[in-house]
Amino acid sequence: MVKLIEPVSGQQGSLHVRLARDAQDLRAAQRLRYRVFIEEMGGTGPMIDHVNRLERDAFDPIFDHLLLIDGQRDPDHAEHVVGVYRLLPDTRLGRAGRFYCDDEFDLAPLRGSGRRLLELGRSCIDPAHRGGLGMLHLWQGLAEYVLRNRIEILFGAASFPSDDPMRWVQPLSWLHHHHLAPPALRVTARQPASFTPIAPEALDRRAALTQMPSLIRAYLRLGGMVGEGVYLDHAFQTTDVCIILDTARMSDQARAFARHASTPSTSP
Repeated sequence: MVKLIEPVSGQQGSLHVRLARDAQDLRAAQRLRYRVFIEEMGGTGPMIDHVNRLERDAFDPIFDHLLLIDGQRDPDHAEHVVGVYRLLPDTRLGRAGRFYCDDEFDLAPLRGSGRRLLELGRSCIDPAHRGGLGMLHLWQGLAEYVLRNRIEILFGAASFPSDDPMRWVQPLSWLHHHHLAPPALRVTARQPASFTPIAPEALDRRAALTQMPSLIRAYLRLGGMVGEGVYLDHAFQTTDVCIILDTARMSDQARAFARHASTPSTSP
């Protein structure tokens, strides 16, 4: 059963955002993740249920699941969830005290910061809702969650499609040279030799930003940084970087976004 905190909720038109409430909500989130990560992207994993078309793992029970719901879809058919974010505050860690990202990155600098942490993951949206307001709704819900839980640092693996990092040499090198986290927060990949950035003078800014996944570009606009190195996730066929957002370093624009997300338009 998914564990809950005080719900995050808000509604505009047929779309609304809230936390998962029960096992049915969680299955709907796992069904969407299966459509995106398994059927669309070709990923795999030991706990995937191909019979019921569920992408799941051992961390699901301890995460909060932020859901984007299309009110025009039938909730009984498990496709009412059209967007999802997995959220794990450091107060929710189990006995082992592990985040999902621990297998990919050495998180010691974040743990040693003494600040409230939130791990983000499994972000995806139904193809029918991409390019519209769906992601904005999810981010407004995320901003409210961060404010309510007094989160200071957000982090998580963000992916480039393909586990061949040389396909993304320009954007990965751009991240390294222009958005590397300061030493106090700089996590490192557990595959130190998996990618070597090209020299700064070989960078093509236009190519780097054009090839950058839209979600990573959005994190950068909010002041996001990256850890050192990349992790090649062969199961999900992705090249992962660790995105780090320090709320104390957020731009005025990002702070205004967070304040807007906590107004009555996203009611308690």
